[in-house]
Amino acid sequence: MNFPSLPKKPLVLAAAALLLAAGGATALLVHAQDRKAPAAAAPRPALTVTAATPLRATVATAVAANGNIAAWQEAIVGAEANGMRLADVLVNVGDVVRKGQVLARFDSAMTQADLAQSRATVAEAEAHLAEAAANAQRARDLQPSGALSAQQVAQLLTAERTAQARLEAVKAAQQVQQLRLLHAEVLAPDSGVISARSATLGAVVPAGSELFRLIRQGRLEWRGEVAAAELTQIRRGQKVKVDASGAPVTGTVRQVAPTVDAATRNALVYVDLPDTGGRLKAGMFARGEFATGSSTALTLPQSAVLLRDGFSYVFTVGADGRVAQGKVATGRRSGDRVEILQGLDEKARVVASGGGLLADGDTVRVVEAAPVVKSAALK
Repeated sequence: MNFPSLPKKPLVLAAAALLLAAGGATALLVHAQDRKAPAAAAPRPALTVTAATPLRATVATAVAANGNIAAWQEAIVGAEANGMRLADVLVNVGDVVRKGQVLARFDSAMTQADLAQSRATVAEAEAHLAEAAANAQRARDLQPSGALSAQQVAQLLTAERTAQARLEAVKAAQQVQQLRLLHAEVLAPDSGVISARSATLGAVVPAGSELFRLIRQGRLEWRGEVAAAELTQIRRGQKVKVDASGAPVTGTVRQVAPTVDAATRNALVYVDLPDTGGRLKAGMFARGEFATGSSTALTLPQSAVLLRDGFSYVFTVGADGRVAQGKVATGRRSGDRVEILQGLDEKARVVASGGGLLADGDTVRVVEAAPVVKSAALK
């Protein structure tokens, strides 16, 4: 079957109309997407952080130092008697003793026997002296009559003096034995705490051998090493906070060493420590702070200062919620506060916590931090 051929011009016009309609729809769609694009591109907060402003306050200043805790004075208790055997040791390291308390005893049986012998020798010498004195007195009485020759009188008088000298000699020997008997008991020279013991039961020790060490009166001191440039800020009677076991105590400067170590350029400062009930021990390392005065400082919480690549940074928050990373110079620290020396405006809002996960240019949602007390102790 043959269909009649349609005119070509109407077909061309119809196709053109369809193309125009499709182009118009596409243009409308693109226009609608362009209107929605700004809303989709709006930044969303990356993190919720707390913010704070720098605090300028009057703060205490201090000189920091390190050092060791040592005994104020340590007495050495030794053996005074020679060649005696230790029969009893009554104290040990850590014991608290009183002045005059018996610390150890030597076997004194031999000494007691020697003392008894000395007493007998003294008695014998006294008898000889009594006889010599009587003979000398008769010689003096008979000398005018000529019954005795001058030689005999001289011999009798000399015998009296010899007997007197012998008596004094044996009495001195008796005193030596008495002292040996007294030294058989080792006594504490002062009240304090036994810090070392070398006495061994049964040992025969020579005179002068060390038996015990005693911390006199239980007193301890802290010997802080202070740089020579800071010694002018240290004075007697100054209070010092010393921390060796996590619980600081307050000591008092007793003396500043008159010399400075040529190798370290530091000087020792001797600080008396209070009684802590045994919490502090001689030999412990401790850190101390000498209160030297006060000054004003711009401070931030330590959580606001980040350490990156060896430098200190803070994040400041802009009005649009974007953060900017800035380098700052820090100074003294105390508690949860750190001094800002430069690099920060006093009126800036700073990310106080949560900054560790931020990058420069991030958008944040800010929650204001709680107010802080306007004072601090910085070192």
